[in-house]
Amino acid sequence: MGDWADVLRELPNRVGDWMERLQGEGIRGADLVFACIGPALEIFSRHTKVETADGREVALAEYLEKVWEVVGRSALAQVLGTAEAKARNGAAGAVEEDARLTALFLWTLQSTNGEQADATSDEGEDEESSDEDENEEGSSRGKAKGFTLVFDVVHRFAQPLGIELPKREGRVIETKKGVVRLLPIAERAKQLFGEDGAHAVAARLEQEAAVGTNPLQGMLFPDLEAAPKVRGRGRGRGTLGGVEVSDESLAAAREATTLDRVHAAMLLQAGGRTNALRALVKAEQERGPDFLRLANAFSALYPNGSEEKRLLDAMLLAVPR
Repeated sequence: MGDWADVLRELPNRVGDWMERLQGEGIRGADLVFACIGPALEIFSRHTKVETADGREVALAEYLEKVWEVVGRSALAQVLGTAEAKARNGAAGAVEEDARLTALFLWTLQSTNGEQADATSDEGEDEESSDEDENEEGSSRGKAKGFTLVFDVVHRFAQPLGIELPKREGRVIETKKGVVRLLPIAERAKQLFGEDGAHAVAARLEQEAAVGTNPLQGMLFPDLEAAPKVRGRGRGRGTLGGVEVSDESLAAAREATTLDRVHAAMLLQAGGRTNALRALVKAEQERGPDFLRLANAFSALYPNGSEEKRLLDAMLLAVPR
């Protein structure tokens, strides 16, 4: 009989050792994840059964959830740092969960053979192409641009890490027919800057560069509707990305995360708004290290040749040393 506490103590070391070994052999992304599951199962399967201290028998499904959690935290530790690996539900010292989700998404997309997936669809693709092509597992091609992963893979990573996918729907991801698409930053322009676009925000940034340490706060998400007010004891509710949320959640959604500010900077770079970009980067440097740390991490994660990597690299070159 195995003790659940002993099994959980051994699991991180086993996963960590195998991840290091497999990465040394050039195994990356989803291939690395699935290659770690076998060695992790050896810990559990050496026992006839595994029980908790109070005598409850632990099912294999519960153990597998822990395996995915440990792999996810190990990946986050590599690409974002220890704080993110330990973070759950907004723990102090870590970037927000939308950044952690995006980092895990891009990390899983890495290819073992070194070939990077194309970030966009073929513009000349036949519009009547079959749904099977669009729904192909792990495919990065489809009618809509953006990287994709099978929902089950994203869910297995997100759930044990406390990342709530419905709250990210329509903001950084889009889920259709069992496939999760990471929204390209071009599709976030209207969401971040509103109908007036990046040029209007850039003009304000240039005017208010010397005011405060977070010039983008209050400028992003101008078109996000506040939740309707309801009289009496009930709480108002609205929608975010098609998901019903409370008025408190909608208010929180209007707050720009570190990922939002990185994406906004990339869009300013794309629009050639150099002065506004400098003002933003300067303010973020004064704010703390998270902005540049996240930008550098994503520069390493985005595939070579992707538009996002090009914009990030150009933006980072402009950062004052």
